[in-house]
Amino acid sequence: MLGQMTLAGILGIAAAVVAAAAQEDALQRDTIATSGGDLVITSVGHGSLVFEHGGKVVHVDPFGQLTDYGALPKADLILVTHHHGDHLDPEAIAKLRTERTELVLTAECARTVEGGKVMANGARLTVSGFDIEAVPAYNQVHKRDNGEPFHPRGEGNGYVISFGDKRV
Repeated sequence: MLGQMTLAGILGIAAAVVAAAAQEDALQRDTIATSGGDLVITSVGHGSLVFEHGGKVVHVDPFGQLTDYGALPKADLILVTHHHGDHLDPEAIAKLRTERTELVLTAECARTVEGGKVMANGARLTVSGFDIEAVPAYNQVHKRDNGEPFHPRGEGNGYVISFGDKRV
């Protein structure tokens, strides 16, 4: 009986490893040469991205309904653009965080997730060795039934990050 449970456990672990590898292989990647080495950009889906550069991993808007973040590389830096649930997912963030992970977010997001650096539109910071600029992220066309925009000016951030000589 013990031998069967051990074999079943081993097979279960092997299946999980294969599934995680297949999931990561299915994600779209692009590589850009920079003066600091290659930048690998992985599109997870919707607003979620992963940047790998100089041995560091940056996650943007991790959203757990798109992938298993437990199977992706842990984050050196996590950027959150705004408080909507498909951009601010505390469970996905928790799967990516380590004791050294830095988090950058908006003031509204900081009400939900603790331990981050708040950036307002126009702010500039160097975090985890990356120069980051928070730029306004809003829309004027797509609106709710009451006429309010889904993303009002001043609430959300876009982030411009320098990777070597490239700004993304």
